[in-house]
This record gives sequence, C-alpha cells and structure tokens, in this order.
Amino acid sequence: MGTFRKWIRGRQAFHTQTRADEILNDTISASIAVNLQHLSKLFSEIPQLITRTLTLKTGQEAVLAYMEGLVDKTIINRDIIRPLLDHKLNPENSWEDTISVCQMKKVRKWTEIEKAILVGKSILFVDKELVALELETQGGPQRAIQEPQAEASLKSAHLGFIESASQNIALIRRYIPSRELKIKQFKIGTRGEVPVSLLYLADVVNPQLIRELENRIKLIDVDTVITTGEIEGFIEDNPYTPFPQFTVTERPDTTASHLLQGRAAVIIDRAPGALVGPMNFVAFFQTVDDYSVRWTTATFVRLLRFVAFFIAIFTPSLYIAMISFHYEVIPLQLLLSVGESRERVPFPPIIEAFIMEIVLEMLREAGVRLPSPIGQTIGIVGGIVIGQAAVQAGIVSNIMVIVVAITAISSFIIPSIEMAAGIRLLRFPMMLMAFAFGMVGIIIGMMIIIIHLLTLESLGNPYGSPISPLRISDMKDTFVRLPVWLMKKRPLSVGPRQLRRQGSTRKRRNDE
Repeated sequence: MGTFRKWIRGRQAFHTQTRADEILNDTISASIAVNLQHLSKLFSEIPQLITRTLTLKTGQEAVLAYMEGLVDKTIINRDIIRPLLDHKLNPENSWEDTISVCQMKKVRKWTEIEKAILVGKSILFVDKELVALELETQGGPQRAIQEPQAEASLKSAHLGFIESASQNIALIRRYIPSRELKIKQFKIGTRGEVPVSLLYLADVVNPQLIRELENRIKLIDVDTVITTGEIEGFIEDNPYTPFPQFTVTERPDTTASHLLQGRAAVIIDRAPGALVGPMNFVAFFQTVDDYSVRWTTATFVRLLRFVAFFIAIFTPSLYIAMISFHYEVIPLQLLLSVGESRERVPFPPIIEAFIMEIVLEMLREAGVRLPSPIGQTIGIVGGIVIGQAAVQAGIVSNIMVIVVAITAISSFIIPSIEMAAGIRLLRFPMMLMAFAFGMVGIIIGMMIIIIHLLTLESLGNPYGSPISPLRISDMKDTFVRLPVWLMKKRPLSVGPRQLRRQGSTRKRRNDE
C-alpha cells in the first residue's frame, strides 16, 4: 500500500514538474485544463477576458479565448463558433478547414498568445493539441471617417484620417494606387506594442532617407506611444528649436501629395494623423487648396501668409521699440494719438504688451479646450469685454489692443498649427530684445532667427531649402505658386531619386 502511494505521489510530482516545465518553456500544454489555468494567471483581475468552451463534432473539447471590447463578435459567431459546432466529421477535411476567418496562424508560445489577445485577436485551444490557432478578429469601437476640423478645405476632398492604421493606409492608396507605394512595419513599446507603418514611394524617395528614418524609429525604447507627436519628439534632428521639422496632417490627400514629392510618412495605429518628413520652412506655408485655385490667387494668398509670419513675430516688438526708443520716427499726429491713449497707462510698454499677449494666449487656449459653441463665445465676447474693460481702466492703451489683435489674426493665417505655435513663442523673446535695445535688438533677433532657420535640418536635409542652398528650379512653388504645368520636376530639397513629375502637357496640347 505504501509503495502504491509513493507511486501516485511520484506521478503527481512528475505531472506537476511537466506543467512547470511547459510554462517555463513558454509553450502551451496539450491539456485544456492546464491552458485555462495558465490563462487565468496571465490575465488575473481582468474580467474582460472571455473563454468559451465548445465541443466539436469530432468529440474534442475546445476553448475560444478573446478580450471583450477589442473583438468583432459578428466574426466570432459567424466565422468561428458556428462553423465549428456545425462541422461534420470528414476524413478529408479537418476542423481547421471549417473556420472562415481571413487570417489565422498556429502558435505555441504563451508570449505570442498574450500579445495576440491584448490586440483583439482570438485564440482557439483544442484538447490534445500542442498548438493553438491565432484568429484575426479585431474590432472594437471606431469612429466614422469625417473631415478634419483643424485642416478644413474649401475645394479639396473632405476625408480625414481616423484611429485605425489600416483604414488610413487604405485612404492613401486611393490616391496612389501604385505597387511602388511600399510599407515597412515596426513595433514600438515594451509595455504596450504599437504598430508603426513607414510609407514611401520606392521609385521616388531617396533610399538614404528611408534608411535614416528606419534607424531612428528602431532606436525608440519606450513603454508605449500614445500620440504621433511622441514619435516626432524621438526622431527629430533638433529638439530645442521652436520650428517644427515634421508636419502632422490628418488629410490623406495632403499625405499623398508629400509622398509624390519624395517624402516619407509615418502612420501610427490609434493616432488620427500622419507624420511627414523631411520638411523645409516653405512647406509649412503650403496647403492643398493652393493647387485647387488659379495660380494668381494661390500666389497672393501664399505671399499673404509670409507677410503674416513677420507681422505675428515682430509687430509687438516694433510697438515697444517705437514707443520706448524711436518715437521720433512716428508721424506727429499718430504720436499725439498714441500719447493720448497712453496717458493713463501706469506700465511701460513691455509690461503692457506682456499683459495683453498672455491674456490673448489664455483666451486662445480656453477657446480650444471648451466645447465649440462655448469656445467661440469665450473667444469673441472675452476678447471684446476684456479689451474694452482694460482700456477704460487705464491698464492698456487702445493702440496696444490694436497691435495684439493684428498679431492674433496674423498667426491664424499660418496653415500649420505647429508653425503657428512656434511663431507665438518667438514673439516674447523679440519683445524683450526690443525693450532692451530697440530697433537694434529687433534686427539682431531677426538675424538670429534667419541664421537658425538656415542651419536647421530635417532628417539630414536643409531646412532653408530652396533658399539655402539656392535651388532655382524649386522657386516655382515657394513664395509664389506658378501654373501647375510648369512644375515638371519634383522638389530637389528632399533629394528624390526620380525628378520627373510630369511631361510637357502644355506644349503637346498647343501642337495639337
């Protein structure tokens, strides 16, 4: 009797050790009970894990495991559970052939199973089988495709990216249905893997650019990535500049346009935008609507944006310099009006300007964070009420309110949100330079900004192109926008492999 008990204990110890070795070796067991036990340990205190026990027509017991909320239950019921339960034993066809899910693969590692379940896939365990099936059942909540609010267009398409990388790539392929549109995929994140896709036109883009961008993405070591801006912060050349070196767009047509010029796009799953680079300074003043109107109108609007760039940066500093140092250059009638409006103001121009600029930034931020109807009301009513009350109280002058209003309007004209934010930041050091040195300080500040722009790089490409280095052929689409039929070559600033963009359409039409 004692010998029998020792034999039983030995068998139990053997099975326990075998199960421990299976878990240690990170492989699943042939026993459904052992696999369910390990699943419960892996996903402890996670009630969203669903395990459905099935009995196949073959007599085998099966368990389907998935995460509730991350799967499409229609696919599970229609393409997995129903075929398995209705499957009739056929020597020629196995139970695997009855599943009609588009993609499936066999897995044995618990690490693979854990990652698959957490991203919305389903795992099918079958008794006495040493492999499990990984089934593509991703679903979950997803919003409809709509026009991006931050990049509204008048005459272009009204489609915008959503939080699904596959849908966003499909939108881009609608504009570029070419086999040369290549995609490299990466996984970023040690705690939560995020799929990242690198898109480019293989016969157009510079191969060195793709290698550099690929190396920078691979070097990212982080828990997880939530937004596209985080990726930008990891791969940009200069993190201390106020000027953006990449652009984030929510428009597939804008992304397709950049790809056709020889740039690359990075699309992150769960982020409604594409990160495009390399960029130069002039590209942030171009919009897709520039190519939907006549070239004369597009040129006028683009020149207006560059004028607004200088107004937004230098108008408050010019006001401070004129009032504090160079009031003799102001016409007499205007000087009397300025003196009369500043008669009751107890602060010097620098304090007056800082007060109004900070209040303006607070109103702008409040308008963005509040719901749309309330935000518009805060922006309009708050600006009028606060400005009028500040003037009547003698805190600021009428001229200062006008200067701040012109500055705000100029910053709104800049089409890129990232560039507009950098311009708003540059106003404050320029105001300090004007307060300390007058016009000399403004000139020095302007020279520093220009030198900084010309020395910046985006993925190794010059930020100041086509001005520095000078490229005459690219000037057709910079400060002015000449007719489209004249732009026969792609921009040289991104170093494309293939320069030809179009043929001599105009000449051929005249010959006919």
